[in-house]
Amino acid sequence: MRWLKFFLLLLLLPLGACALNAGSTYPTEHRGPYALDAGDVLRVSVYGDDSLSKTYKVDDAGTLAFPLVGTIKVRGLTTPQAAAAIAAALANGFMRNPNVSVEIDTYRPFFIQGAVKSGGQFAYVPGMTVRAAVSTAGGYSDTANRNRVTIYRGEGGEVDKADVDLDFPVEPGDTIVVAERWL
Repeated sequence: MRWLKFFLLLLLLPLGACALNAGSTYPTEHRGPYALDAGDVLRVSVYGDDSLSKTYKVDDAGTLAFPLVGTIKVRGLTTPQAAAAIAAALANGFMRNPNVSVEIDTYRPFFIQGAVKSGGQFAYVPGMTVRAAVSTAGGYSDTANRNRVTIYRGEGGEVDKADVDLDFPVEPGDTIVVAERWL
């Protein structure tokens, strides 16, 4: 009987090590500064011209409709790059040495569906994790798998899919799917 316990312990030890090493299958490397995309709302300040200083929404094409200069492509740009693009467009015959700043007023939303109490589209908050996103959606349903979820994230025109844990960071535009558990 003593040998049986010892044998079972030796058998279960490698399985325990696998559980300790289980991590996210999603590449979690830092991707750099936030890149603008459709759905973001930007607060643009043009110093010296209050009529141009407003909030503007990035449209589905990834552009900003800006007075005087028309559309400006901002998809994939950071906020300082977008400010430089707007300043360059204004400097092209409309203003002398424009000073422009761009801030994110509202991030594009994230989406959550599956075994949550109220799925749908929700406002993104910087630093949000999957756990916080589930809480935003009203929590889990009674049949939800409470340990892991699937996340879909757009990367360079493609959509990546990965199973992640609850402390994985959410980004704007992500779609989170909470699966049901099977007993």
